[in-house]
Amino acid sequence: MRCIWLVAIWAGLICSGVNGGEQFRFPTANKALLERDGGDRFFVGTPGRTWESGGYGCVRSEGYQLHEGVDIRALTRDKRGEPADAVMSTADGVVVYVNRRPQLSNYGNYIVVQHVVEGMDLFSLYAHLAQARDGLYPGTRVKAGETLGVMGRTSNTQARISKERAHLHFELALRLSDRFAQWRREREPNQRNDHGEWNGQNLAGLDVARVFREQARLGDSFSIRRFIRQQTELCRVQVRATQFPFLKRYPCLVEANPRASKEGVAGYELALNYAGLPFLMVPRSAAEMKNSARFGLVSVNAREQAARPCGKLVMKKGGEWVLTQHGQRLLDLLTY
Repeated sequence: MRCIWLVAIWAGLICSGVNGGEQFRFPTANKALLERDGGDRFFVGTPGRTWESGGYGCVRSEGYQLHEGVDIRALTRDKRGEPADAVMSTADGVVVYVNRRPQLSNYGNYIVVQHVVEGMDLFSLYAHLAQARDGLYPGTRVKAGETLGVMGRTSNTQARISKERAHLHFELALRLSDRFAQWRREREPNQRNDHGEWNGQNLAGLDVARVFREQARLGDSFSIRRFIRQQTELCRVQVRATQFPFLKRYPCLVEANPRASKEGVAGYELALNYAGLPFLMVPRSAAEMKNSARFGLVSVNAREQAARPCGKLVMKKGGEWVLTQHGQRLLDLLTY
């Protein structure tokens, strides 16, 4: 009980800071997102599709494929017609990964930067770069607005990104696990992982377009922690795990439960949004755990699942909601 009480105090201390003003900057000079009817000047759609397919969420494959970032249109071109926009850090932070081998990733050349905002670890990802800035390596500290590289169209996909569609793929995300590389070797030994902990599958992206719009609307009242906590719930699951990296990294997302504090914690109930982001974690006592399974589905928001099925976390089987293999994989990674 004393341990739970100390964790609660610790979480309160590190989550208490609130940053006023602009928490995140646009990663390029393109800010058309905030202009009236500016979507087609900000987003780049996929071939043959409208600009909406360059946004976040269930925007690909008729709504059944998740796009965890936004594809930002180029504003400037060089003499060859290639994009020349500078790509800039969205906030103060530390570079944690630079991939300069575009043939090894759908992201092409990409950079990941770690930020601490309101006591929370957030990670920004900048993909398809023509090049990363010289001298930029893991451990390099960067300021908001500092140039990281140049927009491009690098990728290892079979269908090359055309000059017309050249863009920055930008994500703002939470990190699912500190043990992704080990988990991948053990669980999926036949799958390559050329990027260690900074494989894109280890990042759960936020709707960054909504982040920018809410920040502009609310000004100094905007809070990224509140934004995350106010995600629409797709489902609730219970996990029989009490110590896992995501829990330790994001104590701000833990909600107190007096009964578990008194009786002891046997597991956690997680609220997930449709993209698989755990945005609320509630400790549960043994008496509150619904079943003996390692992962148990507690509830499903059927309306949200019908509207946004691209996360593929749950499905109906024999008239009952169950976790899909993808949903179980996510929880296995999260609690590994």
